[in-house]
Amino acid sequence: MYTNIDTNTGIHSIDRLIVTNQNQLPVNFPKELLLRVLQLIMDNNIFSFGDSHWLQHSGAAMGTPAACTYATISYRNFENSTILTTFAPNLLYYKRYIDDIFGIWLPPKTNKDTTWRACKDTLNNWGSLKWTIEDPSSKTAFLDRNISIQDSRIVTTTLQKQLNLYLYIPPSSAYPPGCLKGLINGELCRYWIQNPNSQDFQSIVSKFITRLLDRGHTLDSLTPILIKQLRE
Repeated sequence: MYTNIDTNTGIHSIDRLIVTNQNQLPVNFPKELLLRVLQLIMDNNIFSFGDSHWLQHSGAAMGTPAACTYATISYRNFENSTILTTFAPNLLYYKRYIDDIFGIWLPPKTNKDTTWRACKDTLNNWGSLKWTIEDPSSKTAFLDRNISIQDSRIVTTTLQKQLNLYLYIPPSSAYPPGCLKGLINGELCRYWIQNPNSQDFQSIVSKFITRLLDRGHTLDSLTPILIKQLRE
C-alpha cells in the first residue's frame, strides 16, 4: 500500500481532512507547515542497499516515522468521504488494518453485479493505489484467521501460513523464563478466541506443543505452564 500512494494524492487528502475537521483543531494549527514537512519527507527519502544509495521516487517514504500514520490517515479520509457514504446501504461492516480490508457486503435487490463493480472501481479510484479485491464469498482469510459463514453463523479458525517456520524461543535462550510463559499464554488466548469449536482448539494447541518440542523444549517443562494457563 505505502509505495503505491502517490505523494500529491496523499498530501491533498491530508489537506482535505484538516479542512473538514478545522473546528476540532487548535485555532493556530500549523496546517501549511505540516503539509510542507510531509512533502519534504515524501520527496527526499534516501536509503542504502549494500554499498549503493537510492532516492525513492514515488510512494510513502518507507522506513520513516511518518509513513504508517500518513498512509493510514490519507486513505481513511477517502474512505470516510467517498466509500462509506456511497455504499452505506451495502456495507454492513467495513474495517481496514493498514493495507488489509475486511467487509461484509449486502448486495442490492437489483443491479447486484453493477453495484459490486462500482464499489471495486471506487476503491481503486484514489491516485495510483490499486487493491487486490476478492469477490463476495461465504469464506475468506483475513490476517491470521480463516472466516466462513456456516448455518447463518460466522465461524473462525486460526490461519497459519505454509512458510511459517515457527521459530519459538528455544530452551537454551538467555531470555528470562517469563518470556516463554508469556508466549504460551498469548498463543493459547489467541487460539481460544479464534477457534470456538473445541476440536479446532485442541488441534491447533496440539500443533503448537509439537512445534515447541521441535525447538528443544520437553513435555516435563511445558506441562506445568500449559496446565496453569489453560486453567486460567
